[in-house]
Amino acid sequence: MTTPTVDTTQELAAFLRARRERLDPRDLGLPSRRQARRTPGLRREEVAELAGVSVDYIVRLEQGRGLRPSVDVVEALARALRLAPVERAYLFNLTRQRPRNADEPATTAAPPLAGLVADVSPLPAMLMNHRYDILAWNHEMTRVLLDFDTLPPAQRNAMWLCLMHPEIREFYVDRERVVREGIAHLRAAWATHPEDRVLTDRIAEFIARDEEFARLWAERDIKVNGRGHKVMRHPDVGVIAVDFEVLIPLEDPEQRLVIFRPADEESQSALDRLCAR
Repeated sequence: MTTPTVDTTQELAAFLRARRERLDPRDLGLPSRRQARRTPGLRREEVAELAGVSVDYIVRLEQGRGLRPSVDVVEALARALRLAPVERAYLFNLTRQRPRNADEPATTAAPPLAGLVADVSPLPAMLMNHRYDILAWNHEMTRVLLDFDTLPPAQRNAMWLCLMHPEIREFYVDRERVVREGIAHLRAAWATHPEDRVLTDRIAEFIARDEEFARLWAERDIKVNGRGHKVMRHPDVGVIAVDFEVLIPLEDPEQRLVIFRPADEESQSALDRLCAR
């Protein structure tokens, strides 16, 4: 027995009907109707009223007549049907629309993730958002890079450190590759979050203050690294080579857990000496 490919029009129709029938009108504060309800959940006219669209439009969607709702209509339907975040994403996928990033970007670490950063020890780890803001870190990462507590919050940003901090600026052996890959990530994040003025202003600052950033930004490379390799010149223990892994939690997809692992025995020994101090 094989599973047929997804007919997005029919799946959208079935999904909207199922979610409408799941809702209890009393939970939404809707007035009671004198006419008895023959089916569970909301009526189509109630969904239409909550979403600000016509009843006929809801009927046509639920009958699978091939409509493609706009982003605004999909947002309105998601609110009217009280969809959970994963259901909202599913609705956008079915309508082949791209959701707006309505939520504010994470500026503090989600507590479970902050705890995970600490638990990853003795591996150096830190938590970042899509801007490269560093939200949480463990002791080992402060020994490899620097003590982030000594920096103003505005400077706790991996790209700012690489471009502007006098020590970190010369920290990476293959500096241009590290900067190039970071810029390619920022460009992807910038396109995904066009409403993020903080990110836009930060990129404008980098372009104005750093010729290398301006040159590489103009090349329009796009890349998001989930793993890679870095070689660092540490002032206390010499060269440390690390393989890094970037993990994105399902519950907090705007936060990224970055974990360093020594790439060879010499780097493991250097890291052990560094963190034992």
